[in-house]
Parts: sequence; C-alpha cells; structure tokens
Amino acid sequence: MTATAAATGASVAGAALLPGSAAAAAGGPSARMRRALEKALASGAPGAVCGVIRDGRTHVEGAGRLRARGGRAVVPDGGTVFQLGSIGKTLTATALARAVHAGTTRLDAPLTLPARFPVPHKGGRRITLRDLATHSSGLPSLPPNLFTGADPYNPYAHYTLDDLAKGLAATELATVPGKTYAYSNLGFGLLGQALAFDGVDAMLRRRVTGPLGLRDTRTTLTRDMAARKAVGHLEGKAVPDWRDPVLSAAGTSMYSTADDMLRYLGAQLRPERSPFREAVELTQRPHFTADEGLRLGLGWHLSPLPNGHTMAWHNGGTGGFSSCAAFSRGSGTAVVMMVNTASEETEDQARPVDSLTIGLLRELDAA
Repeated sequence: MTATAAATGASVAGAALLPGSAAAAAGGPSARMRRALEKALASGAPGAVCGVIRDGRTHVEGAGRLRARGGRAVVPDGGTVFQLGSIGKTLTATALARAVHAGTTRLDAPLTLPARFPVPHKGGRRITLRDLATHSSGLPSLPPNLFTGADPYNPYAHYTLDDLAKGLAATELATVPGKTYAYSNLGFGLLGQALAFDGVDAMLRRRVTGPLGLRDTRTTLTRDMAARKAVGHLEGKAVPDWRDPVLSAAGTSMYSTADDMLRYLGAQLRPERSPFREAVELTQRPHFTADEGLRLGLGWHLSPLPNGHTMAWHNGGTGGFSSCAAFSRGSGTAVVMMVNTASEETEDQARPVDSLTIGLLRELDAA
C-alpha cells in the first residue's frame, strides 16, 4: 500500500549511525543523507537506509541497528532487504509499457480477465489498462471482501482467486473510468492479472527485474535474502511480512534493497542505458492529470519542482515497512529511503520517510 503518512512515534534509544563507504566522497550528499537518516531514527525507525544518485555517482548510508541471525546487532546497508510496498507498482507499469512497445497490447485496451471475474463498469465506459496504470479506473482502493477472515497483521495472505471473483461481483465503481484520480491497490492488482493471469511474479522477474539486474527485488525470499532481511515493526513491535498470492502486482508483498532501487532509479535517469528505453520513457510520460500539482505517468506520480524540473515519485508501505523513491531527470538526481517500521499519515503531516525522501530530492535538485 502507499500513503503520505506520519510516523508511529516509537523511539530507538542509542541508535548508531554509520556512513556507507560509497558516501565518503568529498563534496557528495553524505551530510544531507545523514541528517535525513537521523530524523528517520528519531521518528521511530529501528533501522533506515538512504541511497542517492547525484552527478553520476551512487551514495548509500545506513542508520540504526538491526538484529541479525545469531543475535548480533548490525548496521543496515545497501544490501539489507526490506519489504518495498507500492513502489512495486512502477515495476508492473514497466511490464505494461514493455507489452505496449512490443505491440502485444495497447494502453486503451479494455481490462480483460477470465469469464468468472466480472469487470465492473459505469456510464458505458469500460476500464482500460491506462486507467488502471494511472489510478483513474474508478475502482475502490481494495476489494470489498478483502478483510473477511483476514489476519490484520497479514491482510492479503488468505485472499484467493475465488475470493477475487466474488469480490469483483460485489464491486461498484465510484466514478466513470478515466475521469478521476483515486489510488487503487485493487486496480494495480488487476493490471498484473490482465498482463499475466496467475503468473504475475514470474512475469515481473522475466520482463522487468531480471533484465535490469534487480536480483533482490522479488516476492519470494531466497536463503541469502532472508539472512539479510530487516524485521518489520509496527508501533515498536516486530510484525510479520505481508504475503499476497493474488494482488501482488500492487507491490503488496515485494522485497527489495536500496542497492537494487538505485539500479532501478539509474535506469529511470538514463533510459538509454537500460535494456528497454522506450518502455521506461513511456512510464514517465504524463498520461492523466489529477490537478495542477499532480500528473500521472504509468505508475509514477509526477509533480513540479520549484526550479521547473519534474519530480517522479512513488512511496510504499506494508505492515512493518515504509519506503519512498523520487527522481528528477532535469538534474540527474534520485533518492530512495527504506525503513523497517510502518507508519500512517495524519491530517496535516506526511510519513517521515516520504517527507524526508522528497525533501532531500528537492535539496539536491536545487543545489
């Protein structure tokens, strides 16, 4: 899931802050990164990692202490595994863009699922793949029957394809498709099923994460990843990771690392160096206007910066983790931050991971 949320308020006493080796270069953004990480720890994160691309160089800093296997405390780094959350939606959007470029589908193609999955409609307008990728489908955020019998600490794990069929039959669109921005995990979950029914995770590895070399960006932990994984927290207590067998294209059960996200953001900054330039460019192109301060690419949210540059961004969160990624091609700058605590927004304050990531991107973009 994703939100612009505030921290839980839990504190970490005596947390150590150590620099990543790549950030020691003179004149780099290390000091700014450290300040942001200190604020992340003060807001309640047991551990945090921040990564930056600036002037063609990559910087990584880790903060806090994590309990590793064997009981020893370690400082998180670029290889520490976190649950990624809804930043994973941009991976699904990239898979869509690749299919569009290959000519196997179109952005204006209607959402099509097997016959037992009724697709809601409203006002004579069918939901298109573009609507799903820009959160303008009219679908609710979640299926109406998701929480029936759910574990509150792992709310997607029980949900099956049979449940999805029943949920869609009871789903009503709030608006006519293509008219209004309304963030929807259900919409991106359905986008993944439309691209690769009951094979979303393998499709994402084949079409996106594999070609980009994102070895730690996946929904199933390898033994090596499990040894490097941070434990998620909610209000200071350890909580289980989320599992999601049906709507995983929304990023609900995706894992990643800061190192992987920097590789991914590097491809966003320099699409010509990626294996699929046209698809990356297509995801960053505006496809829907929500208001004067927000347009939607495919997956990416696009917001203006004070100096005229455009910031592309997405945040994410699961039951025990929060993340945010942002980049500006105008200055060649990207920032990612990952913490192992969940947090929620308040009426007047964003989550620390969001405000810190976007604030750091703005600072570096203007420098």
